[in-house]
Amino acid sequence: MPPNPPKSSVLLHRINGNGTTQAVATDNSLMGFQRRSPLTCSTPLPDSLARYHIHAVGPNQCCSAVEQQIASPVSTVWSVVRRFDNPQAYKHFVKSCDVIVGDGDVGTLREVHVISGLPAARSTERLEILDDERHVLSFSVVGGDHRLANYRSVTTLHPTPTGFGTTVVESYVVDVPPGNTKEDTCVFVDTIVRCNLQSLAQTAENLDRRSNKTSS
Repeated sequence: MPPNPPKSSVLLHRINGNGTTQAVATDNSLMGFQRRSPLTCSTPLPDSLARYHIHAVGPNQCCSAVEQQIASPVSTVWSVVRRFDNPQAYKHFVKSCDVIVGDGDVGTLREVHVISGLPAARSTERLEILDDERHVLSFSVVGGDHRLANYRSVTTLHPTPTGFGTTVVESYVVDVPPGNTKEDTCVFVDTIVRCNLQSLAQTAENLDRRSNKTSS
């Protein structure tokens, strides 16, 4: 008889824009999940940051990414993004935010209250990654009154080729709500993320303009 197959039986896929994949085995804790990156080959992202955008995606989940170019240095943009206690500084769908556990380090919990008109009221979120050296922030939704169950987001920043501006990439994975398709869910979440990143660009660029006026 052939030897018993290894317990690790799930393939991990890094999906590139040209449709090629790379695969390795993982353990049964990820049974039914695929490791996917929503980044395309055209996304100008260093390999050291691209790995943060590889998500474990379940059969009833969707995964996507949004990119934003900002005409401000990474230091300015990061000063806004890293404030886990103050997402309303650039996320206009957020009405208020209260830190309920922690002091801003990894593991901190915040309760976000959303403006009316969205299919949500509040969201409890946990800070998963805060890397000031690589400029990476990740959080996951762990509770609340909303339809975005098991949402996890990763945001990375790196300089544009000119060295002055910033490329922001935010990717996420989330459950597809009952009655919705993966495509509908991605379109909805992409729209929110894109609005947030466009607002981030405005906020960071305004900070730069005010700083330049003060120093001139």
